[in-house]
Amino acid sequence: MRTRTAVASIVAGGLLLVAAAAAFYTVQFDKQAVAGQEQAAGPAVDPLVAAITAAQQRLEQVPGDYTTWAQLGSAYVERARITADPTYYDKADGALQQSLTLHPDGNDTALIGQGALANARHDFAGAAAFGEQAVQLNPYSATAWGVLTDARTQLGDYPGATDALQRMLRLRPGIASFTRASYDAELHGDLVNARSALEQALETAQGDSDEAYCRTYLGALAFSTGDLDEAAAQYDAGLEADPGEPTLLLGQARVLAARGKSDAAVENFQSVVDERPLPAYFVEFGEYLESLGRDAEAQQQFALVGTVQTLFAASGVQDDLTTAQFAADHGDPAAAVAAGEAEYGRRQNIDSQDALAWALHSAGRDAEALPLAQQATGIGGQNALFLYHRGAIEAALGMTGQARTTLSTALDTNPYFSPLHVPRAEELLASLGGRR
Repeated sequence: MRTRTAVASIVAGGLLLVAAAAAFYTVQFDKQAVAGQEQAAGPAVDPLVAAITAAQQRLEQVPGDYTTWAQLGSAYVERARITADPTYYDKADGALQQSLTLHPDGNDTALIGQGALANARHDFAGAAAFGEQAVQLNPYSATAWGVLTDARTQLGDYPGATDALQRMLRLRPGIASFTRASYDAELHGDLVNARSALEQALETAQGDSDEAYCRTYLGALAFSTGDLDEAAAQYDAGLEADPGEPTLLLGQARVLAARGKSDAAVENFQSVVDERPLPAYFVEFGEYLESLGRDAEAQQQFALVGTVQTLFAASGVQDDLTTAQFAADHGDPAAAVAAGEAEYGRRQNIDSQDALAWALHSAGRDAEALPLAQQATGIGGQNALFLYHRGAIEAALGMTGQARTTLSTALDTNPYFSPLHVPRAEELLASLGGRR
């Protein structure tokens, strides 16, 4: 009853409920779809690995089982997320295509998998199309509505994402829907409901990995407001449930960095990139090393960014967002603008707006950048990095009073938002006359 009441209050309250995919993009995997296969594979193996093994064995015996092909494809998408191995996307594509070849009509399970795969590859328009086909076939699939929510959010269709997530919440209140609800509330500046939704997600957790997943987001939410004690408590609790989970280690590294514990922070960052080598993680680790004056080590991390991006691109992943941000911050404005424009051409949400605005600023095109920076910070949320970007653009345009207000808000929101950029924000604010 407690959970049902909470869900009703979220929906009736009119919150714009969208996907948790901005600060922490993940592919949601429907664990129930392979629950029987997990049991068949035995409890001693990782559940996802067991599900994949069981599906493969089933298909050796019954190669025409289109449902199992679809489930295997979705499991490969999740495996790619966990391992940061993009070759699983190719495996997922093959399995899902086989499912659709065997059963091209009415195969909503395969369409859902294709939508999740497209979201993971950052083909959000394609994901939206798959999601829409899936919900037309099966309007009672919460997973399909989740895929559609994610895609619409990333495309900047926030009202459409609202509609999709409200359907998802009604159909299946649980971790996948509550984490999306939390992100939406945070996106619009409602931190009370953001935390409440995550606490509801935690209440529904079944097993250590679910608990760790929820505490990752609870820690991130606390860190985004500068609450280091709460963030540390959530990350520590998550690591007790799932030791070594990279997303929790990353959060812990950010807290350690904010507290000035550089040796421990570096150790954590290194563990994260070793275990989950994603381009954005290499950039973040490198920038932390750069903030410590360890430039040679930073360059070693930066050198890996392009290599890893090439591997992901070979498996169909589009990531101009990271390229735009990295190039803007590291002296290549032409590349930053090109990548920012490419990303913005595919989707117009707050992430692409901010990235293109910052790229244009790096190229000295601040008049063009300002409207984008205003849009990126204009829907109610308090993203400290985005606010810093906007404040720097305002300062470059001679809008001193507004820049002081914006930069003050950024630092008040989260004085630890970036080890590299916080000192720059403070220095710029001081040069303008200090806080307002």
